[in-house]
Amino acid sequence: MLIETENTPNPATVKFLPGRPVMGSGTRDFASPEEAEASPLAEALFGLGDVTGVFFGSDFISVTIAPGAEWSDVKPEILSILLDHFSANMPLFTPGSAGDITVPADEEDFADDPEDGEIVAQIRELIDTRVRPAVANDGGDIVYRGFDKGTVYLRMHGACSGCPSSTATLKNGIEQLLKHYVPEVTEVRAV
Repeated sequence: MLIETENTPNPATVKFLPGRPVMGSGTRDFASPEEAEASPLAEALFGLGDVTGVFFGSDFISVTIAPGAEWSDVKPEILSILLDHFSANMPLFTPGSAGDITVPADEEDFADDPEDGEIVAQIRELIDTRVRPAVANDGGDIVYRGFDKGTVYLRMHGACSGCPSSTATLKNGIEQLLKHYVPEVTEVRAV
């Protein structure tokens, strides 16, 4: 089995491609060892000590390492864990762990105003068809969280979370795209 790697715009994050599906649907972001307990794979990656984030996409895993850690030291260990996991066809999630939940319960969407339903539908459509596929190519994900008085709230996951260029991506890319197609949008903010 060959696992390919790709650098991402975030120098602390590398995208690993096992050549097979990772998540059947949705995504999953693990920002701590406690969250990783739902997945034997994520738990093993956090067990390396230098890992600070794990993100499961449709056909990739993004791993983020701590400041001061070196990819040359950590990458072989990550590849070994991934090879063992996928070669043995181990489950991605612990049974009964609700592994398919992509948004933790304490991060529910903002309550959108029902009068903004058409605007919200346009925003969601643009995010799902134009933004998310491009961001997935960089090892991350961006999820719609809400729309309030012209402001769109988005949550960044995987390589996008903490990326030095994430502010530029939000302001120069996503915000401009949404303003162009949805004139009611005045600003985009990360939550």
